[in-house]
Amino acid sequence: MKRDYKHIFEPLTVRRMTMKNRTMMMPMGTNYGEQSGEMSFLHINYYEQRAKGGIGLIMVENASVDSPEGSNGTTQLRIDHDNYLPRLFKLTETIHKHGACIGIQINHAGASAMSSRTNMQPVSSSNIPSKDGGEIPRPLEKEEILRIVRKFGEAAKRAQTAGFDAVEVHAGHSYLISQFLSPIYNDRTDEFGGSAENRARFARMVMEEVRAQVGPFFPIFLRISADEFMEGGNTLEDTLESLQYYQEEADVLDVSCGLNGSIQYQIDANYLPDGWRSYMAKAVKERYKKPCVTMGNIRDPQVAEDILARGDADIIGMGRGLIADPEWVNKVQFGDIRDIRKCISCNIGCAGNRIGSNRPIRCTINPSVHNGDIHKKSHITGSCNVVVIGGGTAGMEAACTAAEVGCTTFLIERKPYLGGLAAEISKIPDKKRLADFPNYMIHRASKLKNLFVFTETEATINLVKSLNPNIIVNATGSSPLLPPIPGLMENIDKEDGKVSSILKMISQVNDYPEDLTGKKVVVIGGGAVGLDVVEFFAPRGADVSIVEMMSALGNGLDPVSKAGIFELMKKYHVRKMTNTALKDVRPDSFLVETKEGQEQLDFDYGFVCLGMKSNQPVLQEIQETFDDESGIEVINIGDSIRARRIIEGTEEGRNILSTLEKHGYL
Repeated sequence: MKRDYKHIFEPLTVRRMTMKNRTMMMPMGTNYGEQSGEMSFLHINYYEQRAKGGIGLIMVENASVDSPEGSNGTTQLRIDHDNYLPRLFKLTETIHKHGACIGIQINHAGASAMSSRTNMQPVSSSNIPSKDGGEIPRPLEKEEILRIVRKFGEAAKRAQTAGFDAVEVHAGHSYLISQFLSPIYNDRTDEFGGSAENRARFARMVMEEVRAQVGPFFPIFLRISADEFMEGGNTLEDTLESLQYYQEEADVLDVSCGLNGSIQYQIDANYLPDGWRSYMAKAVKERYKKPCVTMGNIRDPQVAEDILARGDADIIGMGRGLIADPEWVNKVQFGDIRDIRKCISCNIGCAGNRIGSNRPIRCTINPSVHNGDIHKKSHITGSCNVVVIGGGTAGMEAACTAAEVGCTTFLIERKPYLGGLAAEISKIPDKKRLADFPNYMIHRASKLKNLFVFTETEATINLVKSLNPNIIVNATGSSPLLPPIPGLMENIDKEDGKVSSILKMISQVNDYPEDLTGKKVVVIGGGAVGLDVVEFFAPRGADVSIVEMMSALGNGLDPVSKAGIFELMKKYHVRKMTNTALKDVRPDSFLVETKEGQEQLDFDYGFVCLGMKSNQPVLQEIQETFDDESGIEVINIGDSIRARRIIEGTEEGRNILSTLEKHGYL
């Protein structure tokens, strides 16, 4: 049955390509490619998992039409020579056997290229960097522009030869075509600059060349930044006007948004609502009467269905949601939607890894991005009892994984509920999407008949012994770090006091007034937790200051979250005090020390958010008790090793498979 989502599962024909449903995997860089620019078999496996999962169309991440000059990333795919065809053909052949269509996005990075990777100065429409602090590019000469136009056409022809069903031209997101289209980047005075028509000339030439190379029956998608969300950039209305000059050869308009300087809209920040971009696709569709793709934090199938039913768009694009759960489509069509591992839009393993650290992508909530839940095909040999102490996300991942391979598993949690710190933080309104992960884990656990959960239970030695463990997992999480600062312990988290930790703030999050105009809020600690507090209070009109001992705020944050919070702090005039140390805590003020000397910061609400520390209430006793027990291993995972992020705990929870294998159970 197709359940109640009839619009999602309606086929769509574009020229000679028919998608079996209205879902499309968006092109997202992975860093899975070979150094040569060739597609790796790991890469093919990654895309095959999503094809197996029921997706209608996979649009492969951007491939360079002219390397090294136009390359984006250290392991970006290339499609600028024929020697890349065999591996690309292997990809299309693999995807087609699962009934999915497949296209590839072709691109030239322009000023978004980096000389540290290409050994050459980037090129662009003008000499304007693609982002603050970026390299100054060299403006392209007309002869070079014409050569790149031909390169786009040749790349599209290779895509067709390699067996792709469609090709997408990337004209957004601060890449080369976008750099011609946007007045932020283009200050040329020749026929490629000035008016909207002139700025669109390069895009039009590319689209015409692509069509000439692939012929009349091959679908061409065109990706645009419909609203650049930057001062001086193209607005939605501007794009609706300029599209008339370069959309004619496009069969489908892929309506994205944002530039490098507004990446929190390009790669949706976690506070943006589900499906928030669909109004842009609707406007483009109404003006040009062509099928449109929309995307933007679409996790809930009902949101996708409603967008299609309203006619806002014709195709639902999903990116990070399919990194998190490659089986999203199948689960919506044939399964239980509670089984969907919904992306929480944290942007840590995907954007944070690839853009922030130049690593291959991972996922906070999916510890096996390119292999899927392959562990479920394994089963233990003999019997094995696993005891997990701590019901946060790390502990639940360990418990569920162990149970899914056949272990008799016991999960012990002191609190009356599961979910740990993730469940707590999700009570902050802008973090509510985070609750999807513990909720998914709780549902996953509930289906495992060999997983026994004890809440409101202390993990005593006698209890653990009574369960006859073969493996014991300690996953007791973390607690707020409260260093020995004068006055801190005397004032924090007191009844009717003004100084709070993050946990007290969360416990009374619904009690704070919506309007805090005139109230002073001071946050000590400029890491992720402190910035969450700023994000909550600043829009309520409070006079907010944030204090950080280091030289910068948001150390370790992914680029998307960082861009979003910095935009918010600028909008609400948050005072940022870096290189500033907390010296004394008083009932209604903090004494801090700056380079200029000491300063007293009065507040109506004060928060001490200096991070978290590992919490190991029973680990030592467990280790001492079972140290001499033959064959019993005690492992420590997640924040109870040291306070980190959810992603590390999830990975370590899944790594119980390695422990089982080491002891001969798998």
